[in-house]
Amino acid sequence: MSVDLTLFLSTFLTLFVIMDPPGLLPVFLALTGTMTTRQRRKAAIQATLTSFGVILTFLVFGQLILDFLHISLPALQMSGGLLLLLMAMELLTGRASDPKPGGAVNVALVPLGTPLIAGPGAIVAVMLAARTAGSSPADWAAVIVAVLAMHVVLWLTMRYSIVLFRVLGEGGISLLTRIAGLLLAAIAVQLMADAVFAFLDAR
Repeated sequence: MSVDLTLFLSTFLTLFVIMDPPGLLPVFLALTGTMTTRQRRKAAIQATLTSFGVILTFLVFGQLILDFLHISLPALQMSGGLLLLLMAMELLTGRASDPKPGGAVNVALVPLGTPLIAGPGAIVAVMLAARTAGSSPADWAAVIVAVLAMHVVLWLTMRYSIVLFRVLGEGGISLLTRIAGLLLAAIAVQLMADAVFAFLDAR
């Protein structure tokens, strides 16, 4: 069985733009600033696996899940935006930098794994890719391989961000935390604004 290279590339590039590995760096560094090297490595793996699990679930069962729960895509987008906004406020006020027991696990799951990496945009993208794949095994293989490859890139980005952490030091990370908070707040507001316009268009 051959893989549809065009579908693979289009799916991978779409996810790359939406998930934005370079843009993930400052947020990952900010959220893991108080962790040990081992905890950051563990957080990188857990965030990647969490995102992959969420994306794969929505790739296969996305429309069924939303239909069963009577949830619209704009509602999913709005909730993701609110969650990111709460985390942005913690970064801006410095509360997110306070050590928490088990923080490596919690941060990896939320907000890193979802909704930051596996957010509404990525979920919609894979659901559209699933529609394009239809019933073709080759097309489905292309989409799944693209999702897998994207998560390998995400893991490598977070895994080797530790080198950047050592270069920046505590002062640099503190500054980066505030910048990441601003960026995360902007992303959250954009998500919620898009959701509002989507709600209005649906009326």
